[in-house]
Amino acid sequence: TGLSTSTVIVMSGHHWLLAWIGLELNTLSILPMIMKSGHPRATEATTKYFLIQATAAALILFAATMNAWTTGQWHMTSHLTSMTTTAISLAIMLKLGLAPMHAWYPEVLQGSTITTAMIISTWQKIAPLTLLYLMNDQLPTKVLLLIGLLSALVAGWMGLNQTQTRKIMALSSIAHMGWLLVAMTLNPNLALLILTLYITMTTAMFMSLNTTMMKTLTDLGTTWTQSPTLTTLTVLTLFSLGGLPPLTGFLPKWLTLNELCHTKLTPFATMLALASLPSLYFYIRMTYLTVLTIPPATTNMEHKWRPHNHIPLLLSTTASLATLLLPMTSVLIPI
Repeated sequence: TGLSTSTVIVMSGHHWLLAWIGLELNTLSILPMIMKSGHPRATEATTKYFLIQATAAALILFAATMNAWTTGQWHMTSHLTSMTTTAISLAIMLKLGLAPMHAWYPEVLQGSTITTAMIISTWQKIAPLTLLYLMNDQLPTKVLLLIGLLSALVAGWMGLNQTQTRKIMALSSIAHMGWLLVAMTLNPNLALLILTLYITMTTAMFMSLNTTMMKTLTDLGTTWTQSPTLTTLTVLTLFSLGGLPPLTGFLPKWLTLNELCHTKLTPFATMLALASLPSLYFYIRMTYLTVLTIPPATTNMEHKWRPHNHIPLLLSTTASLATLLLPMTSVLIPI
């Protein structure tokens, strides 16, 4: 309830003070969920998350106060000084965990449970991105394009040597946020569509990991004995996250590159497409470990024994949407 209320405060109000209150409530509401397990890593992750989010929110409040001192306006859509827009944009980048302010994000997700990591990677993105959406006309375009490209590149390279699925999903989230940031500078409505598709695909992947209890890459080879259908859906979701056609994940990359080419930014579009190749590699590596490898047999049984897990309805729904939405491109494309 606290998470939803705080997000609504940010989305409904156009006053900087209300936005700051919403961001602080949003942070304070997620902290008990991160530390719920009581593990020392969870406590460490909670501390890191609190310090980062509080620092970013304080920077936003400071920048908004300085802008009100200069212009006499607290309204988000009023004129903002260049210092204010740059400071608030960088603070939002810090809250989102984008490069080069990304180091805290994989560590926080690794210290959380998979369900909490899913919430941090999806719902917690909405409030900061709402502020970017409202400020869209005054954003420093070149800075955001550079941060978007850097995030896609850094996340792809960092993910190549990771073995923990939560850290891989964290770096995947950073890369996707980089693409979303590029789309935000070009077409805010396109960014809204990309955010919706990102949340759908990421929710499907995290719920698959949670249901099959996959926490490391070595766990991937044992999932086929639990549910071949779920394993197939997981593989398709991984391909979709990588942006391969004809799956849903191809849609945001296609539309973003198309928008960049129409804006005469073809060299930038080429660099962004090449930056996504390392990410695609570690998705395909996860797929290979899931489908084409068999772990050493530890028992004489033909199938590894596991308790029967109920597959939630939300998982099948989001996994279906994460793979089958590409034919609806003409309906989904924002005007």
